[in-house]
Amino acid sequence: MEAVGPPPAPTAVAPRHWRRRFPLTAFLVRRIAAGLVLLLATSAFIFFATQILPGNVAQVVLGRNATPQSVASLEAKLGLDEPVVTRYVDWLGNAVTGDFGDSAVQLGQGAKSAPVASELGEPLRNSLILAGITVLLMIPLSFLLGVYAATRAGKPGDHITSLTSLVIGAFPEFVFGTLLILVFFSLLNVLPPVALVPPGTSPLAEPEALVLPILTLLGVTLAAGIRQVRGGMIDVLESNFVALAEINGLPRRRILWRYALRNALPASIQIIAQNILYLLGGIIIVESVFAYPGVGTFLVEAVNTRDVTAVEAVSLILAAIYISINILADFLVVVLVPKLRTRL
Repeated sequence: MEAVGPPPAPTAVAPRHWRRRFPLTAFLVRRIAAGLVLLLATSAFIFFATQILPGNVAQVVLGRNATPQSVASLEAKLGLDEPVVTRYVDWLGNAVTGDFGDSAVQLGQGAKSAPVASELGEPLRNSLILAGITVLLMIPLSFLLGVYAATRAGKPGDHITSLTSLVIGAFPEFVFGTLLILVFFSLLNVLPPVALVPPGTSPLAEPEALVLPILTLLGVTLAAGIRQVRGGMIDVLESNFVALAEINGLPRRRILWRYALRNALPASIQIIAQNILYLLGGIIIVESVFAYPGVGTFLVEAVNTRDVTAVEAVSLILAAIYISINILADFLVVVLVPKLRTRL
C-alpha cells in the first residue's frame, strides 16, 4: 500500500492590492492627483502670463507722475525686485494657505497692508450665491423639461419646448440680459435694471436684485441641458428593455423615472457639468451687465486697474473650481455606469 504523506501546505494567496479592492477610491485618487498636476500647470501659466504683460506694474498703478523712489518702493512691497521664479514659488506656496498677496492698487494708494483674500471674500460669496441658486434651478428644470419634451416627441409640447430653448440659448448673455432689462424694467417696471446690493449685505437680503441675473444665466445654460436630456431619453425610450417593460405591464411613470431616466443620466450629467463650467465664464459677463458685486465685477475692475495680484487670485480660484467640477462629474458617471466600473 502506498504511504500517504501529510497534506500539501496551502498555497499562500497574495493579498489583493488596495486599488483592486477599492476601484472607485483608486479612480478618485488618480483623478484628484491628475487635477492637482493640471492646477499646478495652470497656476504657472497664470502667473507667468501676467508677468510678461507690457509695462511696469508699479509704474502703471502709480501713474506717469510717480517718482522713481515711489516706484521702487512699490516694487519692493510687491516683490517685483526678486527673480520671477522665486516670486512664483513664493506666490504658489502662499496661495495654498489662502494668502494671495497684497493688492497692488491698494498698496499704491498708501495702504500698509491690502490682502487680496480679504477683498475677494465678499465678491466670491456673492458669486457663489448667484451661481448656486442658478445651478439649483438649472438641474431640475433641465431634467423636467427634457423628459417632458422626450415623452412628447414630435408633438406640439416638444416643438414649443425645443424651439424656445433653442432661441433663448442662441442669445449671448449680454444680449439676453439687456432684453430682460427692457421687458421687466423699461416696459413693466417691476424689477431693477441693476443688482443693487449694498457693501457688507448679503444678496439674499435683496432678492429682487438676483432675479434678472439668475434668469439670464438660466436662459443661456438651460438650452443645452434640455436638448441633451431630451435626446438621451428618446434613445432610451426606443430601446428594447423599455418595450419589454411595457409589455410586462409596468406603469409608464415607473418605467420613465426609475429605468429610462437612470440610463439617460450619465450622458446628461456630463452636459450639465459643462453647463456649470460655462456658467463660470458667463457669470463674469452677467455680473458686468447688471453691476452685480461679484467676482466677475471684481475681476473686471482688477484688469482695468492693472491689479495683477487680484487677477492672479481670481484666475487661480476659477481654475480650481473648473477642475473640481470635472472631477466630480467624471466620478458620478463612473458610479452610475457599472460597465465603466469593471474597467477600472
